[in-house]
Amino acid sequence: MFRKIIFVVCLLQVQVMLSQSERLGQKDLKVGLVLSGGGAKGFAHIGVLKVLEKAGVRIDYIGGTSMGAVVGGLYAAGYSANELDSILRSFNYDELQQDFLPRKSKSIYQKQTDEKYALTLHIDKGKILLPSAVSKGQNLFNLLSGLTGHVHSVTDFSKLTIPFFCVATNLETGAMEILETGFLPEAIKASGAFPTLLDPVIIDDKVMTDGGVVNNFPVDIMKKIGVDIIIGVDVQDKLKAREDLNSAPKIITQIASFQMYDDVDKKREDTDLYLHPDISNYTVVSFDKIGEIIEKGEEVANKQLKIITEIAAHQQQKEKIKTAKIRRLKKGKFLIDKIEVVGNKNYTKEYIQGKLQYKRNDSITYAQFIEGVNGLSATRNFKSIQYKFVRSDKLELHLDLKEETLSSFLRLSAHYDDLYKTGILLNFTRKHVLFKNDFVSADLVLGDNLRYNLDYFIDNGFHWSFGINSRFNKFGKNIFIEDEATNNPTLNVGYKTPVEYNDFRTQLFLQRTFSNSTALQLGAEHKYLRIFNEILINDEIFKDFIDKNSYYSAFSKFTLDSYDRKYFAKKGIFLDVNYKTTLFSSNQDFVFNNEFIPFSRLYGKLGYIHTFFNTLTFQYVSEAGVTFGKSPTTLSYALGGNNKNFLENFTSFYGYDVADLNGESFLKSTFTLRYEMFEKNHLSFIANFARIEDNVLKDIALFEGIKSGYAVGYGLDSFIGPIEIKYSWTPDTNQNYWFFNFGFWF
Repeated sequence: MFRKIIFVVCLLQVQVMLSQSERLGQKDLKVGLVLSGGGAKGFAHIGVLKVLEKAGVRIDYIGGTSMGAVVGGLYAAGYSANELDSILRSFNYDELQQDFLPRKSKSIYQKQTDEKYALTLHIDKGKILLPSAVSKGQNLFNLLSGLTGHVHSVTDFSKLTIPFFCVATNLETGAMEILETGFLPEAIKASGAFPTLLDPVIIDDKVMTDGGVVNNFPVDIMKKIGVDIIIGVDVQDKLKAREDLNSAPKIITQIASFQMYDDVDKKREDTDLYLHPDISNYTVVSFDKIGEIIEKGEEVANKQLKIITEIAAHQQQKEKIKTAKIRRLKKGKFLIDKIEVVGNKNYTKEYIQGKLQYKRNDSITYAQFIEGVNGLSATRNFKSIQYKFVRSDKLELHLDLKEETLSSFLRLSAHYDDLYKTGILLNFTRKHVLFKNDFVSADLVLGDNLRYNLDYFIDNGFHWSFGINSRFNKFGKNIFIEDEATNNPTLNVGYKTPVEYNDFRTQLFLQRTFSNSTALQLGAEHKYLRIFNEILINDEIFKDFIDKNSYYSAFSKFTLDSYDRKYFAKKGIFLDVNYKTTLFSSNQDFVFNNEFIPFSRLYGKLGYIHTFFNTLTFQYVSEAGVTFGKSPTTLSYALGGNNKNFLENFTSFYGYDVADLNGESFLKSTFTLRYEMFEKNHLSFIANFARIEDNVLKDIALFEGIKSGYAVGYGLDSFIGPIEIKYSWTPDTNQNYWFFNFGFWF
């Protein structure tokens, strides 16, 4: 009954306005459309627009807040309601709400050094800070910028296909900001920057956040513009009762809603047609219900179809509105003739262009351009990356960068495996320490085996970069026995002596990056091995050194890594080729019976991954290593175990324990079949085969003396890293092993 009364009142009000307009001789009504904020509930605006279009209503002005600004801004830019329906259904909103970036956006150096941290905290003046929001909103900006590329040059929103305004909140003063000029995607993003979810947006030196805080339904602003009829679409919900306030997001939303609902009755009275879709069963994050929410918008508009049709009848243009032709950069290739960069203080223009993968006089697709933006964003060096394309005689790209002011970070992780046991990783990272584009990163691993890793890197993008790496690796394991013939330590199957293995390595290198997937390193290395076991003589413990020696080498390394994930990858190729020549040794007393002779080693690894039906993954990895000359036994190749122990001569091999197999050369193939039974839970079967001896190429007998091993396991892809348990065995012996690891490897 109440709804019928409201309907009659609205109908009478519109009839009065229409009759007044006719008496004044006005035959063409100007209609203003106001769209409220409401997160995912704002998709109902699209349903309303569909009905308005079908009825022939010409929208003369659009105003909106938050999601109303997103829908209204895109509609004002020339999209039809049906286009918005199909476009906005196609996005992954989990990725848009977070700073999700595909792994291919990371540089080779980041893939090798950064994918081991579970938590990152900012440090400012010695204090640890929590992030200001869940996301910086770069993915949202990329989306909006791509959709509005055809109007990047329009700075006065009244010059859009339909005049437009949106509302944001000045975070410093609490004042309402009406955005009618500027850069459209930036203004829309500011209007929808929900506190704690998206970082604030800086426009004209003002810090802007979600407009819903001060005016979630800007009917009052539309009224001042002077349109004849205001259609208001309100997707705001009512305040929740205490029993529904059972989570932090709901409480935050409730607090933010207090002011929103203070004047909702007044604003409803100021509209000539008020539409409030029945979306009480949906929330601001119901992005998986887009279709249902759009239908709710259509339903509420269709109930008022008679009024809507009468409004259209009093407008000159009665036919279906034709949207402006949209020239999008998304189609085909284009050439960027010039790049203008502002806001870069600590990073050179060459560095920025390198991360964008921009090459002069090279045409690119819009998808390739976004990959470049993602690469720049993946550095985490910028709070925001605003860009727009300006067409004059040529196409110019204008970049407005806001650098991250916090340059120090504390990163944490934890791990357990069968070799290194328990480890807690503490990392301190500081950027722009000595030069532009540089950073220093220091890892300290506390636990059963103290370790560290220190990196200093000057990243010059596609130009030659410079780096220093120092690493200390330590573990205790029964891996050595004595060769009875020579009394020299050797790696072999049989009774083993418990030893403490200490590996100090320092590398200086130059790196040339060709893309985010490929890089070449050239460098020099110092390695110091300190390997010993403890013996008891006359009640005193002495260190019996197996190796206590420094080795000086030159090396080259080529890497291609296109795996889509570090762990549980589903597609991609991996190639790693290392060539190292060891030129000098500091001490002849250990390991060597004869004078040291320089030797070289060539190692290669090739991996391929492909997934069928999105759940069944096949992975093939082939590895090979050869030695030219004679290396000390402590540096010979050693196969066995499940560990990623970051020692160049140690390689995992299921069916055997760490370093069970050893030799001067080896060939190895691993076949893995992995099934994702449900999200992030994996079952795997692994078969690996290898030959390892002093010369596997001797007499070209590649298939003689093959060792084999198998494993089955379960793995969970968790936010703290992989959690895996595997049972392995080999038909070569009666041995079998359980392997367990928890967390990212480091």
